[in-house]
Amino acid sequence: MTLQTLDQALALTALPDGPLSAEISGDFFNGPVGQPPEAGAPFGGLLAALCAEAMRIGLGLTAPLRTLSVQYLTAPRFGQTVTFTPRVLRAARTAAFVAAEASQSGRMTHHATAVFGADVEGETVVSLHQSPPPLDSLDPKAKLSGPMTPRFAQHVEYRFDGGPNIFGGNADRPAVERVWMRCIDGRPLDDARLCYLLDALYPPAWTAFRRPPPMSTIDLRYDILADLIAEPVADGWAFFEFRMLDFGGGWTVDETTAWRADGRPLAVARQRRKLAAVRPG
Repeated sequence: MTLQTLDQALALTALPDGPLSAEISGDFFNGPVGQPPEAGAPFGGLLAALCAEAMRIGLGLTAPLRTLSVQYLTAPRFGQTVTFTPRVLRAARTAAFVAAEASQSGRMTHHATAVFGADVEGETVVSLHQSPPPLDSLDPKAKLSGPMTPRFAQHVEYRFDGGPNIFGGNADRPAVERVWMRCIDGRPLDDARLCYLLDALYPPAWTAFRRPPPMSTIDLRYDILADLIAEPVADGWAFFEFRMLDFGGGWTVDETTAWRADGRPLAVARQRRKLAAVRPG
């Protein structure tokens, strides 16, 4: 069976009454490639990207995406239409505050808010972060593979800096993964692809445990720091650091930062996941 492309997955169809729709393919399952999609849920990074695209297209926005916050209420079903209803909360001269509700069969599955804003003239402070390791200095064979590889990872090319450390590789050190990533289509990095990649790795907590507990995303937040409309990343590559900030009490919180090759920041993300309840005995 032919793998659905990311372009196809991000395609939205305008409905007569205003909303937009998309159908989520099992190729974007958040579980291992060896399991059927029905065993899990759609990849949250794809749903976030679809929300951003629905707001941009549905509301005719031309300014860059600046912030995106998505709350996942319940998992959409594969192979069924998801409807996105975008609306403007407030529009100002240089920024638009917008929202989108996603639903399936009349039930809301996730909800997003975002800010789209234009750049204005003024002072600029260059990031002081050191440049990432050169892409060609990393082993291209150090990539995700095997039956536990998330299905959504089929759409991403990885170059790990010292990893992958999945399933306990960071048991005695900070739960951090550093990796170059781009979408396998090799297209320039735009807002939608950045939204996808900011979530396109296993939770950092999975590097701290050989058998990590089940967990599911409740809230995902992005701050986009670059104007990828005016200055896209032509080769699609960006460097990411995924870091676990907290684990315990039934929750885990992660932070992800993305940079260009010259060290300029692209985005920062934070994700809260709920740990599955542990049954006594």
